[in-house]
Amino acid sequence: MEKGYIQVYTGEGKGKTTASLGLALRAVCAGKKVIILQFVKGMKCSEHVATQKLPGLKIEQYGRDCFIKKEPDQADLDMAAAGLCRLREVASSGIYDVVVADEFNVAVKLGLISLDAAMAVINGRSSGTELVLTGRDAHEDIIAAADLVTEMREIKHYYAQGVQARVGIEM
Repeated sequence: MEKGYIQVYTGEGKGKTTASLGLALRAVCAGKKVIILQFVKGMKCSEHVATQKLPGLKIEQYGRDCFIKKEPDQADLDMAAAGLCRLREVASSGIYDVVVADEFNVAVKLGLISLDAAMAVINGRSSGTELVLTGRDAHEDIIAAADLVTEMREIKHYYAQGVQARVGIEM
């Protein structure tokens, strides 16, 4: 791409990852090369099958098989460090047209990735790379650096009635 932009999907509502997956699908179907790096989570989700069906798509995970609900431990820090290293590499290389860092904002909020390191990735990306950062609690500096920011606001969700995540819809 001639010029890539920085997109942020944040907020308390559901749909941040789903929005980035839709963008990734659209990009791959337009012949773009896309990589999704998932931070903080390592559980297998339905979107991972897409890499077998869409040769322009790659997904890598840098988290354990559960979301962090307590203080991160050394394993969480190590995985985030590996993910950050990979993110720096793919965002600056110019090889990928679209780079999605899923749950990146959460990794910054939890202290798994420093704000300085996050800003270095943003500022060091290839000018033709679209960088998409998802996750709740996006830092104000990340929001300021972005070209597009969407805040998801939950108005109503069936989770409140006890409905668990469903395969093919939420995972």
